[in-house]
Amino acid sequence: MPETPSIELLIQNLGDSNAKKREDAAGILFGQGLESARQSFEKWLADAELKGLFALDRSALPVATVGVAVRDNQFERIRSANGSPPLSKVPADQDAKEFELHFGHEIRLDILTTRDPGGAGAIARFLEKFGEGIQQVEVLVRDVDRATEILATRFGQPPIYAATRPGADGTRVNFFLVTTPLGKKVLIEFVEEKQKQA
Repeated sequence: MPETPSIELLIQNLGDSNAKKREDAAGILFGQGLESARQSFEKWLADAELKGLFALDRSALPVATVGVAVRDNQFERIRSANGSPPLSKVPADQDAKEFELHFGHEIRLDILTTRDPGGAGAIARFLEKFGEGIQQVEVLVRDVDRATEILATRFGQPPIYAATRPGADGTRVNFFLVTTPLGKKVLIEFVEEKQKQA
């Protein structure tokens, strides 16, 4: 079985001029992010009410987007190689720039960087501590407040923020730092999309 490329090479390949290399790298990164959250997802899906709050994909797991934190020069390189997708509108108080990449129906990445490389924002701290890599796994929920309440009361999993906060592009979000089976931590973001005006 071939060795999985390093995280550095995968991120480098997201900005390659070869579309196949970009898609292959995105698929591996997405799979790694999803795998880090899989045990939590399976546990949460056993709760009927919580399961009803998730948007589910074809494999009956929550619809997920894997957030990959990169340095600014890499961010611009990846964005340019992928046709310069639009930047998300991130609230001014959050130190982040981001855009989405989609490959096929299943592979979804959020490419993230800091606005202030020397700052104290979440992405800047992640890059300083861990370097470039998978920073979070985002999942769509229909009601972030109720989903957060269920996680806290039924699963003993407190949110990072006491109250739901504004996210990119008018979403509402909260975050959970979850322990994986190997004792590592994964940051899972619950995302409630902006309600469309009737």
